[in-house]
Amino acid sequence: MSFSSLSVIGLGYIGLPTAAVFASRKVKVIGVDVNQKAVDTINRGEIHIVEPDLDIVVRSVVSDGFLKATLTPEPAEAFIVAVPTPFKDDHTADLSYIEAACKAIAPVLSKGNLVILESTSPVGATEQMAYWLAEQRPDLTFPQSHGESSDIRIAHCPERVLPGHVMRELIENDRVVGGMTVACSAAAVALYKIFVQGECVVTNARTAEMAKLTENSFRDVNIAFANELSMICDKLDINVWELIALANRHPRVNILQPGAGVGGHCIAVDPWFIVDSCPEYARIIRMAREVNDSKPHWVLDKVKQQLDAWHSSNPNKTRAEATVAVLGIAFKPDIDDLRESPALDIAIEIAKLGCQVQVVEPNISELP
Repeated sequence: MSFSSLSVIGLGYIGLPTAAVFASRKVKVIGVDVNQKAVDTINRGEIHIVEPDLDIVVRSVVSDGFLKATLTPEPAEAFIVAVPTPFKDDHTADLSYIEAACKAIAPVLSKGNLVILESTSPVGATEQMAYWLAEQRPDLTFPQSHGESSDIRIAHCPERVLPGHVMRELIENDRVVGGMTVACSAAAVALYKIFVQGECVVTNARTAEMAKLTENSFRDVNIAFANELSMICDKLDINVWELIALANRHPRVNILQPGAGVGGHCIAVDPWFIVDSCPEYARIIRMAREVNDSKPHWVLDKVKQQLDAWHSSNPNKTRAEATVAVLGIAFKPDIDDLRESPALDIAIEIAKLGCQVQVVEPNISELP
């Protein structure tokens, strides 16, 4: 099985690099996004996000005619859905972007097409995507009703790349491929093997969905341990950095570094999908999320304490004469991604205190 054309729905931090890498392998890629500015930027051979080496690849593949961006889906042999999956106020998954993507691509689907959901999603989302597509195209058959003989192949293949290293990790990392049927998995593996040098490990769609959630929840729990430890050490007047360095000298201990919380679309979001699916059992996962979500408030309290101390030392000064510098507001170094950034939230709350705020972020030219 081979593919000469592909459509990537959603040209953000994952969709655009994925589209660019496929296009660099001489696959004709149609990138679809709802943002006119992003579409125009890409079609000029430029990028609208910060990711090392991405600009070079996009410039090349657009110039060579292998990548074009558009607002409206066009026919292709395969479709990769890489749209946001945020959570709602009650921490349940918002699948409206996936549903909108289904409605957009359904009119251009044809027999033999492959549709892959890359968006990190709760268990069952891939099956839901297949049902949405089936509702839009009753003239085609889908895996949930026709199994191996379906007209359309459906699979889930979660991204698992590190921002700042996406272009390398897309190629080198193993991929978990979960098809709704064996034929669906085989088609998805054939597509990804166009550029993936790592192993494509096959499972079913629900296990593939859970694998990504599990990876990020594991990270979240470990970060929560470090963040909780930092708050305990502050209370006990212990240098947490020295403590962690000493503990990590044990051959089987590897404590992470504490921070201001957890940001990004994955680790700060995905554990809630597990909690929502099994709230009676996901106790540690829930507690880790609560610890990490509380850390920005703890940091803000520390800032307030320092401002109070400054006022005590400068009784003739007003709050407006105090300046607080916030060094970095992206959710991690060397990127421009503000999604779920605890540093951004902290900066906003500091500004409400009435002091002057200097926000320093080399990768962002203007505040959102």
